[in-house]
Amino acid sequence: MAARLKVFVTSDGLTDYVVATSSKPKALAAWGSHQDLFKTGLAHETDDPELVKAASAQPGEVLRRPAGTRGALERLRPARKPSAKRTAPSQSALKKVADLERRLTQLEARQRLSLEKLEAQRRALEERREALEAGHAEERARYEAALTAARRALE
Repeated sequence: MAARLKVFVTSDGLTDYVVATSSKPKALAAWGSHQDLFKTGLAHETDDPELVKAASAQPGEVLRRPAGTRGALERLRPARKPSAKRTAPSQSALKKVADLERRLTQLEARQRLSLEKLEAQRRALEERREALEAGHAEERARYEAALTAARRALE
């Protein structure tokens, strides 16, 4: 004996979805819901004669209409499934990837040269600083010796 069909309704606020199935879990599966819409009050069983007649004519099929209207029910188109076979990338896509890889390699080379140039400048400035410090140290030593001599002369 075939299971008695029940008609269930849910809405997303814009569209009412109606399905005739034998149980609430089957209705949830038909709607593609992963949560219990009945438990949250977002879905319910209906006895509206118009909905029962339309949904019972196509058991298991989800029908839809604008929310809150008495408009005609139409069959919900199933979500488009991605194709199982993968197609090879187009020549233009391959060329684009190759071009981007080439540009990235060029950019990395320019960056490496810039960093090497900056490092050479840093080393040169460091050497110059050390030379200046050494020169100033010698000059400071001379001034300190002259100051010491001048203080002794005052004594």
